[in-house]
Amino acid sequence: MLLVLSEEQKAHLGVLPRAGGAAVGELGRLAVELLRRGAAPRAWEAAARKLNIDVDTIQHGVEGLSYLLTESSKLMISEVDFQESVQVLGFSDELNQLLLQLYLDNRKEIRSILSELAPKLPSYHSLEWRLDVQLASRSLRQQIKPAVTLKLHLNQNEDQTAQVLQTDPSTLLHLIQQLEQALGEMKTNHCRRIVRNMK
Repeated sequence: MLLVLSEEQKAHLGVLPRAGGAAVGELGRLAVELLRRGAAPRAWEAAARKLNIDVDTIQHGVEGLSYLLTESSKLMISEVDFQESVQVLGFSDELNQLLLQLYLDNRKEIRSILSELAPKLPSYHSLEWRLDVQLASRSLRQQIKPAVTLKLHLNQNEDQTAQVLQTDPSTLLHLIQQLEQALGEMKTNHCRRIVRNMK
């Protein structure tokens, strides 16, 4: 799978040949630090003084590299696909090899950083349900008003929470149909490919 870069990202990465081979290692280190700790303008200024390059150039290079490394790691792009994706930029073979080595050295660390940043969503534990039917009231003797009450138990960060929901049967049937349709779509080849790339 090839990585598709926008014109803005290509422009940001276009800074790398002007910076030189020695600067690519420093920019790569700053890009990984950007993912780990967030933006660090002071580190960019120090690198700009050290490499004798403009701070904006450093910032664009770091942002471009962090995008390239993040997307490549997220999609688990192979070495060959990474090289073909970078070849579009028109860099020298030496610079392409430096970028490939930077990607291979930091791929696992970037994936672990991305997994830590992913939101921890609650997961299903159990479900209790009850069907209530109101047959009559003081004002209406021949009334049938069904209601389904659901108590959904969820696990989140080793804590258990409960959500109580109440709905009428027609809405519940519609919800069931939508969930079955979503599960059916998960069995398609397209969705399987996406899930496989997310792992």
